[in-house]
Amino acid sequence: MIDKIKNIKHLKSNHFFLMAGPCAIEGEEMAFEIAEKILDITNRLEIPFIFKGSFKKANRTRIDSFTGIGDEKALNILKNIGKKFQIPTVTDIHEIKDANLAANHVDVLQIPAFLIRQTDLLIAAAKTGKHINLKKGQFMSPESMSHAVKKIQDSGNNNVIITERGSMFGYQDLLVDFRGIPVMKEYAPVVLDVTHSLQQPNQSSGVTGGKPEMIETIAKAGIASGADGIFIETHFDPKNAKSDGANMLDISKLEDLLEKLVAIKKAINSFK
Repeated sequence: MIDKIKNIKHLKSNHFFLMAGPCAIEGEEMAFEIAEKILDITNRLEIPFIFKGSFKKANRTRIDSFTGIGDEKALNILKNIGKKFQIPTVTDIHEIKDANLAANHVDVLQIPAFLIRQTDLLIAAAKTGKHINLKKGQFMSPESMSHAVKKIQDSGNNNVIITERGSMFGYQDLLVDFRGIPVMKEYAPVVLDVTHSLQQPNQSSGVTGGKPEMIETIAKAGIASGADGIFIETHFDPKNAKSDGANMLDISKLEDLLEKLVAIKKAINSFK
């Protein structure tokens, strides 16, 4: 399925693919530096790579939270990253009008977990002809994602990816049920969103917490469970990131993590 994504590389390596980048596009320099760093690592390890960055953060707890640097400015940064490095890019959309706007700048459109049941949004995304990454709602079963996939397919687009990002466990924690990965693979390729799965939402401060020390554990389990791809938000300075810094991976730790995941994937492939 991902072989149809423009500029996707290293497909013959038989590795998992990686969606990675900062939570939000905070500026041109930081976005380009992160993209270049990840590209260097993935080229060496022969991992197919899609650069991720949100052009707008619409789902914020507090009104004073960072939402973006401007839609057109952020989207142009994503477009320029794709053009300079010849890599595919992905961003999330929140409103029907975002679909065509973002589709003119990126290769993959992502539907946020909170919006996965918004039929009109899914149809608008599907009709762009782009690959669509559907984030599984924290409130949804793996089986129920078949209906979200079908909405895309019934709109004339078969280029669908599902991303697992944990299920609500009480009010302030998430839990990954790895049984859902093989279930959802019956509908579409499945990505495990490692960093969002480790969020701790609904904190009294209005700022989401997280457990980044568990990133390696969750990522390893995802590859072992058969995930086709891994989603990781990463930053040179997570503590000062303007969005989701509490659960992001410090980019200095990315290469070591990916090396371990590649080793696990190779071991799994050896049994096929």
